[in-house]
Amino acid sequence: MDVLPKGSFLFASEATTEGHLDRLCDLVCEAVLDACLAQDDESKVQLEACAKSGQSGMVMILGEVVSKASVQYEQVIREAVKAVGYDSEEKGLDWRTINVIVAVEDQGPDITAPLAGQRQLADDQVVVQGYASDETPELMPCSQLLAQELCTKMDTLRREGTLAWLRPDARVQVTVKYNTDAEGGLVPLRVHSVAIVYGHLSEVKPETAEKDLLEKVVHAVVPERLLDSDVQFLFTPRARRGDAGLSGRRFVTESYGGWAAAGAAPGRDGSAPARCGALGARWAARSLVSAKLCRRCLVQLRYTATESAVQVQSFGTGRSDAELSQILAQSFDFRPSALHQELGARRSGEVPWEKPKAL
Repeated sequence: MDVLPKGSFLFASEATTEGHLDRLCDLVCEAVLDACLAQDDESKVQLEACAKSGQSGMVMILGEVVSKASVQYEQVIREAVKAVGYDSEEKGLDWRTINVIVAVEDQGPDITAPLAGQRQLADDQVVVQGYASDETPELMPCSQLLAQELCTKMDTLRREGTLAWLRPDARVQVTVKYNTDAEGGLVPLRVHSVAIVYGHLSEVKPETAEKDLLEKVVHAVVPERLLDSDVQFLFTPRARRGDAGLSGRRFVTESYGGWAAAGAAPGRDGSAPARCGALGARWAARSLVSAKLCRRCLVQLRYTATESAVQVQSFGTGRSDAELSQILAQSFDFRPSALHQELGARRSGEVPWEKPKAL
């Protein structure tokens, strides 16, 4: 165990590649959501998914859809699994042969009209959080940002064929040594350790895989200023076996790398508090830090069927929490309908919640 000076601490964040079954379930939910919204912008969607790899490979979606859209759910699901790279049983799943189960209450135009104006389905009482910290230009935690960027790099190199031996499922854990400065802000000093659990095809040797991951992934992503001779690397090949996954689970743990829980948004349309509220909370937190009203903060939004409320925790890095909460209440309309209108219902290249709002 490392002996750390006063004011310093270690913090670990974890992320997964797109083929991790939890992430795959998120992507399946989002693929079905996008298919509904492509035909009907007013679609109301609340979906979950689960998946199982191995000999009993399957993907299941379940939930409710109120929409004028006519979506071939099975086709959309298979295309989402194919896009991730699951095209053979050796990789754990084959999009052509997996068992696809659809358990969706698909409510069409005949009941859409009576429901006009009812923006939520069942999750109108939720608690969501947003987080921001000035430790990186993106105002995101350094440990989380590195873990996600390493996963993105692995996905990219696998798709390009540079790491053709890599299976779609992998998990990355990055531990960063932090220092707390005089104002309570967080300063990343160096990477303490990087651990990668990866799936691989049978033809690759462990030493080749480790060399590729170190040279083509870690050193290509992590800035040299954060690496030194004391960094610990652990690369663990994963034996081929069956796994299971659930939607929403990774979104909660990976959004802020353990610094805050965001809420379960995958598979919800943009009017759902679990989605627009989570994005709105991040928008508010980023706006406070961008305005230098605090160095880092956690913004919590609480929704019931009749009201919304905001609370800020700034960890003593700026103005009082009560004042910051009041500033947000005066600057933002956190009602789901208002956030839905401002932030948009669909995923796209634009991320308006990452553009700070003038307070």
